[in-house]
Amino acid sequence: MSISASDVKKLRDQTGAGMMDCKKALNESNGDMEAAIDLLRKKGQKVSEKRADREANQGVIVSLISDDQKKAVAVELNCETDFVAKNEEFVQNANDFAKAIFEQEPADRDALLKMTVNDLTVEDMLKDLVGKIGEKIDIGQFKIMKSDGQIVDYIHPGNQLCVLAEFESKVENPDIAKDVAMQIAAMNPIAVTRDEVDTTVLQKEKEIAKEQLINEGKPEEIAEKAAAGKMRRFFEERVLLEQKFVKDGSLSVQDYLKQSGAPLVTAFVRLQLGGQ
Repeated sequence: MSISASDVKKLRDQTGAGMMDCKKALNESNGDMEAAIDLLRKKGQKVSEKRADREANQGVIVSLISDDQKKAVAVELNCETDFVAKNEEFVQNANDFAKAIFEQEPADRDALLKMTVNDLTVEDMLKDLVGKIGEKIDIGQFKIMKSDGQIVDYIHPGNQLCVLAEFESKVENPDIAKDVAMQIAAMNPIAVTRDEVDTTVLQKEKEIAKEQLINEGKPEEIAEKAAAGKMRRFFEERVLLEQKFVKDGSLSVQDYLKQSGAPLVTAFVRLQLGGQ
């Protein structure tokens, strides 16, 4: 008998099973919804309900960049086990989502889930993957970066950490751009320059530094002035252009770029699995 798309959707909404599984179950049950649910009980509905409370803390992060390096995206696709995360098909799914994000540019997660790819919404595609793989599958972080200069992407081995770095203009030596991207991956800066650091973060760090000095026995006035010195060290540790270059500690990242004749970094995105 002919099974309508609306029946397939109805069964899918009730069970959380994949579209093809629902269609097959309806065919095998001659369109009987209750019988189809029974067929899917182990394969679909229980999987979906059981997985809803599970932690999808494994996965991969992939990136996609335009040929002219003016636009790039990075996306995190999560699963429950490292075994699934290393599966080639799972990684390809992540790349497919990256391509869709690149093309459609969703503004937020809700818009992302409503995007249509090959006549399916992303939300429905994720449901299909849950039914097919048997684990909770979800899209975590995603970022879209555009630039008038040049964007460089770097994926750390293992696909659990990604960096997108924007430069003022084209970096003639790709090794230099990669060095900076790897610096961001390794040293986890919070801003490109000190002016970009959130004022609340600065106030908190300065207060901590001051309290440490007072606890060491310094008078408050001296502690106030000495805290400025601690803040300089804070900038050297957390601000990209002021950080010591990991390959040559005698240089800051800014010094390294200037000595190399390379343009400065203007922005970056650093995505780590689990949002760390």
